[in-house]
Amino acid sequence: MRGLLTHHNSQFCTIATIKKQFSTNLQSLKIVITGGPSTGKSSLLKALSRYKVPCFEEISRQVTLEARQHGVSQLFVEDPLHFSQKLLDARIKQYEASLVVENPFVFFDRGIPDVKAYLNFAKTPHPDFFHQAALDLRYDCVFILPLWEEIYTTDSERYESFSQALEIQWHLQSYYNTLGYEPIEVPIGIVEERIAFIKHKLEAAFQLSPF
Repeated sequence: MRGLLTHHNSQFCTIATIKKQFSTNLQSLKIVITGGPSTGKSSLLKALSRYKVPCFEEISRQVTLEARQHGVSQLFVEDPLHFSQKLLDARIKQYEASLVVENPFVFFDRGIPDVKAYLNFAKTPHPDFFHQAALDLRYDCVFILPLWEEIYTTDSERYESFSQALEIQWHLQSYYNTLGYEPIEVPIGIVEERIAFIKHKLEAAFQLSPF
């Protein structure tokens, strides 16, 4: 408990600092690409990066691989709270890094709310700071990729069955809605079609082209 309380206090110090910086600087528009496992997020972000727009990559695989080096094969399965704390820390650092990006738009492969959504899926009790971080550190637009059974695959880091992926998708949509977001569903299609869809939506919403 002491460790969690220390983490809680340091987390709020970090969030307060970020919010102060946010209020004093002109910020890039923060765009989240979310969705269940194997929905094409990473391929989409990789393609977006070719347009020279800043993209923050998904980091859960890195957390999993680091844990594996210490003998833990699936950290989220074995200790979902510890995994999620590490993930939250890393996503907050990404958010903080985005505050100094000199570009009209910045994209994220998953956002801070995804951490709590996955904890909800796992039915894991967790401290309030997971929700508070998602409330305090906001994004400007959220796109959600639907599950696409034809391309759904699993591997050593992505182990969820398709039925579990459906549950995760529901929790993501539900929690973003709870936070006041209205995620825009990106239609199934090839990567360039999805990029064109996102570009059109952002231009319509912000009167500014992302690339």
